[in-house]
Amino acid sequence: MKVIDIIHEAKQPIFSFEIVPPLKGGDIHKLYEAIEPLIEFAPPFINITFHRDEVEYRQAPDGSIRKVTVTKRPGSVALAAAIMKRYHVEVVPHLVCGGATAHQLENDLIDLNFLDIDNVMVLRGDPIPGERHFTAEAGGHRHSQELVQQIKNLNRGIYLDDTLTETVPTNFCIGVAGYPEKHYEAPNFTRDIEYLKQKVEAGADYIVTQMFFDNQKYFSFVEKCRAQGITVPIIPGLKPISTPKHIETLPRSFSIDIPEDLEYAIRHSRTPQEAKQVGIEWCIQQSRELLAGGVPAIHYYTMGKSDNVKEIVKQVF
Repeated sequence: MKVIDIIHEAKQPIFSFEIVPPLKGGDIHKLYEAIEPLIEFAPPFINITFHRDEVEYRQAPDGSIRKVTVTKRPGSVALAAAIMKRYHVEVVPHLVCGGATAHQLENDLIDLNFLDIDNVMVLRGDPIPGERHFTAEAGGHRHSQELVQQIKNLNRGIYLDDTLTETVPTNFCIGVAGYPEKHYEAPNFTRDIEYLKQKVEAGADYIVTQMFFDNQKYFSFVEKCRAQGITVPIIPGLKPISTPKHIETLPRSFSIDIPEDLEYAIRHSRTPQEAKQVGIEWCIQQSRELLAGGVPAIHYYTMGKSDNVKEIVKQVF
């Protein structure tokens, strides 16, 4: 079932969550351990992140330096199939422009279509470590709206090989990302929302936001989007702080702000467990306020740990 249909047909607000694939060579049962605590609450869909290959320079025994392409986590197609088979839940694998050609992405989409997976989350992706700016692969996409357009073409039966005949249209529902605190590369908020509108006009069905810790930033973001004619559902994405390190690493990694009250409470926690509980309570209050504000769903970023999200969902839904 498509995510957009799940949202429209839900009689009450729903929740979803996002998981991170295990490291290459790791045990898939570690992933299942992160999913199991939340399955009992019947989430209608689960997102699966994707991590592009990276380039590392390693020293050989003879002292020379060689360039090595490293795959740190497996792809999301096989994981999506495994999760859907095990839990009978809709899955939303992420598709990332970075590190892939349009033909590679088309092949992934064909595989997903054969698996009866109808939902994808489309992202441009970040620059690889060591790069200041995003660089597309030769034959790849520079912007996520280009990948959205490619998927919409597949939904019309238009493949990259224009010599194909009697092609079968796909049936993908497309999610894209939005940034309540502005994407760090956008020169201003107005331009950032124009970019988001381009993704919607290209065919995106709904938006999931980057994490935020101040709900007013979300409500203001939605208001700005609606004023610019963006009418698709905008799902807030939340991440409970689970360690004191997060008040430093999350702003640096995601270009977001931590409210002063939250930062103070975390810094003055006496133990890591107390800090984790502060993060849980903050996220519970965020969730309740968002639901009172009429959001259709809430999306939780687990980052591989789900015990805190379980406590939040238990209290809120």
